[in-house]
Amino acid sequence: MQLLEKHVLTPREIVLELDRFIVGQERAKKAVAVALRNRYRRSKLPEEIRREVTPKNILMVGPTGVGKTEIARRLAKLVDAPFVKVEATKFTEVGYVGRDVDSIIRDLVEASIHLVKQQHTDRVQEEAKANVEEKLADLIVRPAKKSNPIDILLGNKPRDPDLPPEERARLQMKRDEVRQALLRGEMENVQVEIEVEETMPRSEIPGTDVSMNDVIGTILPKKTKLRKVPVSEARRILLNEEAQNLIDMDAVYAEAIRRAEEDGIVFLDEIDKVAGKASGHGPDVSREGVQRDTLPIVEGSTVPTKYGPVKTDHMLFIAAGAFHVAKVTDLIPELQGRFPVRVNLLPLTKEDYRRILTQPENALIRQYQALLSVDGVRLTFDDSAIAEIAECAYNANENDENIGARRLHTLLEEILDDIAFNAGGGDAPEVTVTVDAAYVRSQLSGEMREKDVRKYIL
Repeated sequence: MQLLEKHVLTPREIVLELDRFIVGQERAKKAVAVALRNRYRRSKLPEEIRREVTPKNILMVGPTGVGKTEIARRLAKLVDAPFVKVEATKFTEVGYVGRDVDSIIRDLVEASIHLVKQQHTDRVQEEAKANVEEKLADLIVRPAKKSNPIDILLGNKPRDPDLPPEERARLQMKRDEVRQALLRGEMENVQVEIEVEETMPRSEIPGTDVSMNDVIGTILPKKTKLRKVPVSEARRILLNEEAQNLIDMDAVYAEAIRRAEEDGIVFLDEIDKVAGKASGHGPDVSREGVQRDTLPIVEGSTVPTKYGPVKTDHMLFIAAGAFHVAKVTDLIPELQGRFPVRVNLLPLTKEDYRRILTQPENALIRQYQALLSVDGVRLTFDDSAIAEIAECAYNANENDENIGARRLHTLLEEILDDIAFNAGGGDAPEVTVTVDAAYVRSQLSGEMREKDVRKYIL
């Protein structure tokens, strides 16, 4: 599916795309599909009406492991939109030590810049490849020399010495020969010396998104060093540098801010953990303060970033929480009102677990089959094994903590532990292993089976 087509998907088509990876939860899929389609509808409105139409933010309520995060993540990939997932518990009220909620928008802008920069890089890829081949030919014919620090400080570029015409003709002939050899792939293992920038660890100024490297980099020249690498590695390094030189970063920043403002999706997970009144002491002292600080961003405000001011009026916010202890009504009323679309996600049934194991394109069974096929093991599960695993997952979640579909990872690791351990080896023959219900029962510990609660009845 092309990028242009993804932006004009109908709600029904969006749900079909989500069905490829997520089992059940039709109401949640329908809500996000409508919210996404409304963005396209808004873009077709006249300017004076478009400014007044704001996204209808979504609050997902449901136990852990039922697909809340996966729905939001797949939705962002579907439209290639800037997306950031944050945990509400990571933030503290302004005035306390920790991250403030404005950093959510700064993270979204960074994600948008990465997305737009990659798209701009793809457009200049062919031109960059041609330039890199020329540079590689020059490096092989005339190896690079370390730049003079004084020239770097003064901004002077080193000049090639004047050569007699015969020498220039000889070098050009040799360069042509090397270029043809490079195109034929005959010099991939030849060692060349290239000058690269030294990477310094990034250290941010507390409370801001400004890096000390950015501040110092504007004063001092960037340090470089010579690296001796094969042509294959040098091509990759030079391709990144050349693409960086060909794209206009000012245009990237401008487009990234626009994309973040118009198409950005913020997923606020664990929103229930900041619900409730502040106790005045202890680790939860700023819980209600986080809600108050989040409110201006969700309802629409301007957040300053190092790339310029960013408006949050038309960003889509999707909040999610289990709300086992706290209730939705424990959120401050103003914040509740900013999430008008409320969706209750249903706990998973035995049939859901069975479908999760086999139906999605990235189904767990297929993942384990692909992993073990590397060591020559053809793994198959019969229907009785699938049904038994689904039954065990359902019972374990009912009797112990309900962790949803994540329980299947625990069960499959325990079931396939011996097979994965014994697979592999250079002289091991290819084998076919069929897992049935009897094998599943023999591998799972007693805690995973259905517990007999009759002995607790008086």
